[in-house]
Amino acid sequence: MDKFNIAIDGPAGAGKSTIARLVAGALGFIYVDTGAMYRAVTWKVQQEGLLPEQETEVASLANRMQIELIPGDEGQQVIVDGVDVTKAIRSTDVTTHVSQIASYGAVRHLLVALQQQMTVSKGVVMDGRDIGTHVMPDAEIKVFLTASVKERAERRFKELENSGTNTLTLSELEQDIARRDQFDEAREISPLRRAHDAVLMDSTSMTIEEVVDEILGLCKDKVGGGK
Repeated sequence: MDKFNIAIDGPAGAGKSTIARLVAGALGFIYVDTGAMYRAVTWKVQQEGLLPEQETEVASLANRMQIELIPGDEGQQVIVDGVDVTKAIRSTDVTTHVSQIASYGAVRHLLVALQQQMTVSKGVVMDGRDIGTHVMPDAEIKVFLTASVKERAERRFKELENSGTNTLTLSELEQDIARRDQFDEAREISPLRRAHDAVLMDSTSMTIEEVVDEILGLCKDKVGGGK
């Protein structure tokens, strides 16, 4: 059957990347984590010794970078200028500043163009903040995935603890997630919002498997299924 595109949007820590990767695997589609691209730019900014506030310099650096997203059994591998930064871009320092970097129009314009190129042949599951509203407005399936701030903080806390990279308390993570929500929703360019035709899915009391099953159910109901 014909392939189709799936857009999964939502706030920080809602589980978008994990869900999108599993849905893509179940359908035999390509998974694209757009947040990783903004994290990659943020990581490079820090490596170059730039301040997040240096918008012009940040935009110039982003234009010189080469970002590669390579699908794999363990998830998506992120390569920046030949360096594997898959783990490095998940650091607390990158997380703290990525929303500011992602708010810059020149950076978004550049990365959105790259993301849209990836969707032309269909069969893509893409997650981020503005996929259904801006990157893939014609996606056949759109989901706005959310959860309470407390639940999202607890998930992120466990994730960071398991990876050995956590430097924040649970309370600090809650405050950070709430701050990122406000920043993402208030930014002038492509703010975080639910597309008018996106299905709202609150995963606060749902397991990962339940969320994946519900999205796969939407695929079957709306477009007939997958591979």
